[in-house]
Order: sequence, then C-alpha cells, then structure tokens
Amino acid sequence: MGQILKGMTEYDLIGDPEREIEGLAYDSRQVKPGYMFVALRGNRLDGHHFLERAVENGAVALVAEEFKTLDRAVERVRVPDARRALSRLAVQFYDRPFKGLNLIGITGTNGKTTTSYLLEAILTASGARPGVLGTINYRFSGKHYPAPVTTPESLDLMHLMRQMADGGATDVIMEVSSHALDQKRTADCPFRVAIFTNISRDHLDYHKSMEAYFRAKSRLFEGLEKGRSGKGPHAIINIDDPKGKDLAALTHAKVLTYGLEKGGDVRAVSITAEPAGIRARLITPVGEQRIRSPLMGEFNVYNIMAAAGGAISLGIPLDQVAQGIEQLKVVPGRLEPVENRRGIIVVVDYAHTPDALLKTIKALKDYAEGRLIAVFGCGGDRDKGKREVMGLVAGEHSDLVFITSVNPRSEDPSEIVKEIEKGTRKSGMERGEWRAHSQFNRSGYFVEPDRRVAIRKALSMAENKDVVLIAGKGHEDYQIVGSERRHFDDREEAALALSGGQ
Repeated sequence: MGQILKGMTEYDLIGDPEREIEGLAYDSRQVKPGYMFVALRGNRLDGHHFLERAVENGAVALVAEEFKTLDRAVERVRVPDARRALSRLAVQFYDRPFKGLNLIGITGTNGKTTTSYLLEAILTASGARPGVLGTINYRFSGKHYPAPVTTPESLDLMHLMRQMADGGATDVIMEVSSHALDQKRTADCPFRVAIFTNISRDHLDYHKSMEAYFRAKSRLFEGLEKGRSGKGPHAIINIDDPKGKDLAALTHAKVLTYGLEKGGDVRAVSITAEPAGIRARLITPVGEQRIRSPLMGEFNVYNIMAAAGGAISLGIPLDQVAQGIEQLKVVPGRLEPVENRRGIIVVVDYAHTPDALLKTIKALKDYAEGRLIAVFGCGGDRDKGKREVMGLVAGEHSDLVFITSVNPRSEDPSEIVKEIEKGTRKSGMERGEWRAHSQFNRSGYFVEPDRRVAIRKALSMAENKDVVLIAGKGHEDYQIVGSERRHFDDREEAALALSGGQ
C-alpha cells in the first residue's frame, strides 16, 4: 500500500502501510478481495454510506474523508479530498500510464466530438497511433468500448490509458467535460495540448451559473503549466468566442488562437460549404494549405481549425493535416446524412443546446432549396431554462417545427414539450394541426411527444428539395423513459420511415 500512497500529500494512515492492494474501486459493488475502496461524495449517493458494504465484499483498505461508526479491522486512510486522492492513487496503481503519451484535451460546449474525430484522422494520417476517450465511445486500435460518460472517472481514465499505452498508443485524445473538470477527474493528466472550442449555455442544472460553468472549463487551461518541462504545453483557443480572450489570459501555456472574425493565428479563407462538403484555404503560422472535408456545415470550419491548431502544436506537417481532414467522411450523429431517394436532405445531429441548434439550422438553411423542417426536443431532469430558448430558436429560423421528446427521464414528456412551446409561440410561429396526406405550405409548428411518430410525421410532410433536421440525440441509440433505457436510434427511425417501413 505504501507504493500507491506515494503520490499523496495529505493523509492519515491508520493501519499497516505494507498491506498489499490488489485493486482499486470507488463503487462498492466493484470491490473484490484485496481491494482498496475510495469513498466519493456524489450528487445522489455518498460513498461513505457504503464503507461497510465494501468491507463485506473484500476491501482490505478504505480511503475516506471521515470514518464515523465503522467498526472493522481494515486499514484506513483519511484524506481531505477523496476525489483528489482517487486520482493520485490511480496514477500510482497504474504506474503513471501517460508516460510517453501525448495527452490532448478538448473542452467546450459544442464541437468536442467532431474535433476529436478530426484530430484522430490527422494523427493517423501522420503515422501516429491515437486513442480516443469521448462522448461516442472509447477506442483504440480498432477496439471500441461504450462511453457511459464523456470523460471517465479518474480511476477508469488511468486504467484506459494504461491499456492504450501497453497497446502501443502514441497519443490520447480526450473530450474533457465540465463535470470532469469540476470533479477533478483529469487533475493529474499532464496535457500537452488543450483545445477550447466555444462556450454557451449548457449543464446549468449542475453548474447553476454561466460563470461557474466557465470556471470549470478554464481549469483545463489553468493547469497547463504543470509537468511538461522542455516541450511546454500548448493552448489552442477559439478567439472568436467571447470567452476566448479571457481564457488565453488565464493560462501560462503557449497560446495558439484560431478564428474567422478576429484574425486568429490559424484561420480559413475562401470557404465554400456545399452538401458534398467544405473547401477552404488554411492560413497558419507554419504555412498555408488547401483543405477539403466531406463534413457538412460551415460551422465545422471552426472544428477543422481547432484540430489543425492542435496538430500544428504537435509538429504535424500541413500536408498530413489536410490528408487527415479529407479522410474523415462522417462523424456519428453530427450532421450525419440519412440516405434516401426522395430528393430531400435528412440529417441527424446531436444539437441539444440553443447555440448548437441555431448553428445547425443556419448551416442547413444554406442547403435548403425548399423548406427547413426541424424535429427536436429537450431532455428531462436537465437544465430547464434552455427549453424555451431552444423553442424560440427553432421557431425563428425554421419553416416547420416538430416539438417532441428526447430523453424525458423522470419528467412528463408533455410538460417538457409545453415549456419548449412557449418559446416557439414567442417567435410568432403558429401551431398547426397535423393531418395525414395534408398539404401544409405555410410556416408553423406541431407538437408530438412521441419521438418516433414525430419523425414519421415530419418526413411525411417533406417534399423535394426540403431539408429535415432531426436534432437532440445524434449518435445515441437509446431513449431514457423513467428509469428504463429503450433502444431508439434517430438514424434507424428516419431510414425506416423514408423506406416506407413500419
């Protein structure tokens, strides 16, 4: 036990420092004989309530912020911050798995996943072997693992990095969520590159205010001066974002900015965005490069610039940057097209914030020779304040709107829809009454809490040259209703409806 305690700075050990530890766990159900259990305080559950259970399951050592009524003959380690302790213990247990790896962290409200896919493609084109930890999955060398959360808990993070390092990874690209930063899951990760995409309203059910949300995001950049002597870390910052300048002032890392409006170090000019993809010329501190990307949406130029900035900071030549960008055909659930023979453009997108919905709708309007039809909703048990705002965005910028469910969780779907509808009405859009095979040539919105039915209704109304956006779930292949997780994939539902299937 003394070996894994080496990384700890503040602790009181009651017991034998030579006790052998077979494994670590922060969930008492995962404890096995010989394990050390670390009690974490969560939003819903407190690990301190499960100390007895951990011992019953075989724990020989406990790490906690307090020990009250526990009467067990086990080693005890009292710490001031159990989350911080878990991270440091994991680093030692997995023998500093990040040694020799380039760690690349990407944070921001929108664009993290697409930027991670772009960087993965660029690194692969350069001959590197990247691993990725992100919203869609955790992957390396052809192996894919489900991603229960965007950024794993520190123990799981170190375990995954150890597997990647042992498998020959050269780089690890990590989507770093605000929750993870607030909960110190990445506090001991020596990032070589940190990328900021943007910040807009999201997760206020957790952070309570935009100020607190930004403070959480900024931690990734404030910690960059640690642990990278010699090479020095780089901060890649969207300078067009209102918070970009503030973030640049908070970090001691070398800053490389990108943007279209304020003259970033990396910028794109001569941009054309079509259904077949994006073309542009990148201007960077190391030269210029023409790029082609199969991705849709002019806003993806920002993700391309972010990925290019990260690659440049790693010393990757511009021709390999361009090669990687061109090789990435699609990002799952991010403006992902659904093929059909009806002459309409149907795309599935993860947009679940007001800013993402606005950018996505505006991008798709450029492709709509007919109408823009939006199908979207908001998740239950999450930030309620954004619902009306998203309803307003959809009403102001779409021709037809179908308000529906996403993951209602414990909330009544009809109540969520009503809150969204307030914003749509504020836009001046009137509610329509849907009828099968009816023509509806004016602007209006429809309410259909059943997502499957909403998708079918929207597609049945779509005509040649219309664009249909199905937003809110993206890559997700499930829907959470109550406590039940049901299979549901927007892409499958759209394809089935378009083919006339039931």
